[in-house]
Amino acid sequence: MNVLVYGAGPLGSLFAGRLHQAGHEVSLLARGQRLADLREHGLVLVDTQTGERTVSPVQIVARLDTDEAYDLVLVIMRKNKALEILPVLAANRHMPHVLFLMNNAAGPGELVEALGSERVMMGFPMAAGYRRGHEVHYLVGARAGTKALIPIGEVDGSITPRTEAVGRVLASMPGFGADLRSDIDAWLKTHVALLMPSLGPALYAAGTDNLRMARTRDLVVLAVRAIREGFRVLRALGIPITPASVRKFGWIPEPLLVWGFQRRLVDPLMRIALVEHADAACDEVQHLADEFRALARQTSVSTPAIERLYSYFDPATPRMPEGSAEIPLDWRSIWIGLGALAGILAIFWLVLKPQVRRRR
Repeated sequence: MNVLVYGAGPLGSLFAGRLHQAGHEVSLLARGQRLADLREHGLVLVDTQTGERTVSPVQIVARLDTDEAYDLVLVIMRKNKALEILPVLAANRHMPHVLFLMNNAAGPGELVEALGSERVMMGFPMAAGYRRGHEVHYLVGARAGTKALIPIGEVDGSITPRTEAVGRVLASMPGFGADLRSDIDAWLKTHVALLMPSLGPALYAAGTDNLRMARTRDLVVLAVRAIREGFRVLRALGIPITPASVRKFGWIPEPLLVWGFQRRLVDPLMRIALVEHADAACDEVQHLADEFRALARQTSVSTPAIERLYSYFDPATPRMPEGSAEIPLDWRSIWIGLGALAGILAIFWLVLKPQVRRRR
């Protein structure tokens, strides 16, 4: 396909390079200093797991004219920035398929209003990265050699020939596959609940330092509680928590979940997967938290942890003291679980005890 990647940030650059490797005709739209760097150095990608460095000779463009035609446009940028370019995309009627690969809690409404439902697709890039000078350092997959499945879907939840065709384009990129979904809006809302009103501001409360956050139990407790509040908001709105693998965050006992998050936060990959983006895109994280809080206001769900963490988007709010562990952990689910287990064992003993006596 003839593909335009609109946005030359870390992930837009990564996708442009991988699409070029897959044999597609790729144009990458950039502006400002990034445009100058690409014209001088080319598209330079560095794999953070293997150290492999590649230079891709993709075509670099500075703007989208109204008469230019592309088979597919990938918009890979911060949500708040993507909204700003909607008039530019709407003015060009020669691009039938526009796939927005980004976080989104508000749903497709603004995108559809600008472009029409027949042009809009939604998804998430399933990769992480950051820029150092003119180089993009990226992370794809949990381990080197594993594929990242990119969830995509139509705004009406259908799986169409177009969905399958775009999925084949994405799956042609080295290191990626496609996950065609009929619930992409729920997927994106769940992803925002996991990160933007919860882990994101908790990280800012630790000075955007994942190791400091891991050592500050109160922040992890608040993040866990904010995630659970977010899930309750989605359920109240009739939005399923998806994918099913993340539902465990709603039922694992709080002390175990806090311990697990603390261990996860010290993983060196967290610097790439979480911290670098949070550090560079606080405006987007807050925008998405605002979108989610708007969803919460449509329900009667109480969100005290979300609201407490939201204050840390303000740079004037003092950071939480490192090592703070004053919030009592909620042990009720563990005691309930132990009580249930004891009850089951008691029943088994009552059932088996007569049999043991008869054998004697």
